[in-house]
Amino acid sequence: MAAPEAPAAPAALDEGTYTGIRVPRGEGALSLDGTWHQISPRYVASQFVQNAIIIVLVAVAAVVAGTVLEQSWVWIPAGAFIAIDLVTLAILPRQAKALGYMLRADDVVFRRGILWQRMVAVPYGRMQLVDITQGPLDRTFGLSQLKMVTAAAATGVQIPGLTQGAAEALRDTLIEVAENRRTGL
Repeated sequence: MAAPEAPAAPAALDEGTYTGIRVPRGEGALSLDGTWHQISPRYVASQFVQNAIIIVLVAVAAVVAGTVLEQSWVWIPAGAFIAIDLVTLAILPRQAKALGYMLRADDVVFRRGILWQRMVAVPYGRMQLVDITQGPLDRTFGLSQLKMVTAAAATGVQIPGLTQGAAEALRDTLIEVAENRRTGL
């Protein structure tokens, strides 16, 4: 019996995405048999806006508590929080380029991380739910988040920063392939 082929990836998966996924250094890199797809660069812009809003809210709260309520201690936690958020924003573009997913013959593989890298393979036949969500900023930037749920909580995968077309095409592909490869629990 011949091994099943990987499902054909819809063209919408690569529209408006990064051009090449960051690969780990070293010779121990895992070789897989599919094509890596990436998220939209608009994800970085939406996260910058979201974090800028949070920084402004924390700064306003610190100013109110520090000046109006005369609580001088609030400058330390507010400054620490803002500094951590700025560091997070500095590494965000590189983290976004490290996000990717691959459709293989029997599963979908998701990878993320720069220092702490995680690669999760979710078998098509074990998927129980494929969900697309959008927050207000996601809608503004035309982005979606796709979530795949399995019976094992540790293998649930969330792919942020997909364009709306890519999220819908991926959802439809995953559902179709999962129905064809359904396995008993």
